[in-house]
Amino acid sequence: MDDDLTDVFRERRRLLALGYRMTGTLADAEDVVQETYLRWYRLIEAEREAIANPAGWLTTVAGRVALDLLGSARRRREDYVGPWLPEPVPADLFAGAIGTIGARTASLTEDPLDRVTLDDDVSTALLVVLEAMTPAERVAFVLHDVFAVPFDEIAEAVGRSSAAVRQLAASARRHVRESRAVVVPRAEHDRVVRAFQDATRTGEVAPLLRFLAPDVELRSDGGGVVSAARNVVSGADNVARFLLGIAAKNPHLTVEERQFGEGLGLVFRDGERAHSVMNLHVEDGAITQLWIVLNPAKLTHWQPR
Repeated sequence: MDDDLTDVFRERRRLLALGYRMTGTLADAEDVVQETYLRWYRLIEAEREAIANPAGWLTTVAGRVALDLLGSARRRREDYVGPWLPEPVPADLFAGAIGTIGARTASLTEDPLDRVTLDDDVSTALLVVLEAMTPAERVAFVLHDVFAVPFDEIAEAVGRSSAAVRQLAASARRHVRESRAVVVPRAEHDRVVRAFQDATRTGEVAPLLRFLAPDVELRSDGGGVVSAARNVVSGADNVARFLLGIAAKNPHLTVEERQFGEGLGLVFRDGERAHSVMNLHVEDGAITQLWIVLNPAKLTHWQPR
């Protein structure tokens, strides 16, 4: 295998990280990567040799592929049963994969809150915000703010002018700033989640209420395949009773702690089989959001190999 082809293959993990941020599922991310490589292989040798930066070419093509896929995914999700949540992945799945295609601007790196868009880890909260964007906004934001692709190259990928792409990225950035909850230190997040777990084991509502914000919201994604709440569960008392009801119906499940983009999350297992994954968001010592994924199609990474 020649050096150029080896370099192209080395991009696969980074492209998968990009595809996941674009689409929210590993299966769709794999489709993005596969189609991107197919387009590379369809080039004639002279065309490949003319590409000065194969990594940049692959990244912008992946953005174009993701844009097409997001259009069809949005139509599919209109028929989705209950809330749609991104597929949960462990915090270290894409560690070190992002790299840099271009130079990030000082305005991005000077704001500590923007680190959540630049780090290897990606939170459920951020993915939920990305899901609410238009496909073009999402592609512009991920390519520029996460992977530092220049606007001119993004413009080619999305079929718009560079100025229009700048506006898309700025609009997407406003969505992130307006919607993103406060980022707490990971140690604080993990402390609250462990205390919450201890309170759950009591089987009583009152201990749980100490760790649930009054306006807490719970969303569960069963995809119409398995039983899950089809509407958002709101309010501390409602969420506490909902969680205790689940625990009472499934006393055989075991709980495994794992690190996710937010911090500590919980994997529930029926024997070795993953039954569900719960991610949580913490602010001011209380849980404000709970996301539970039960859809088997989004739990394949957690199943025994």
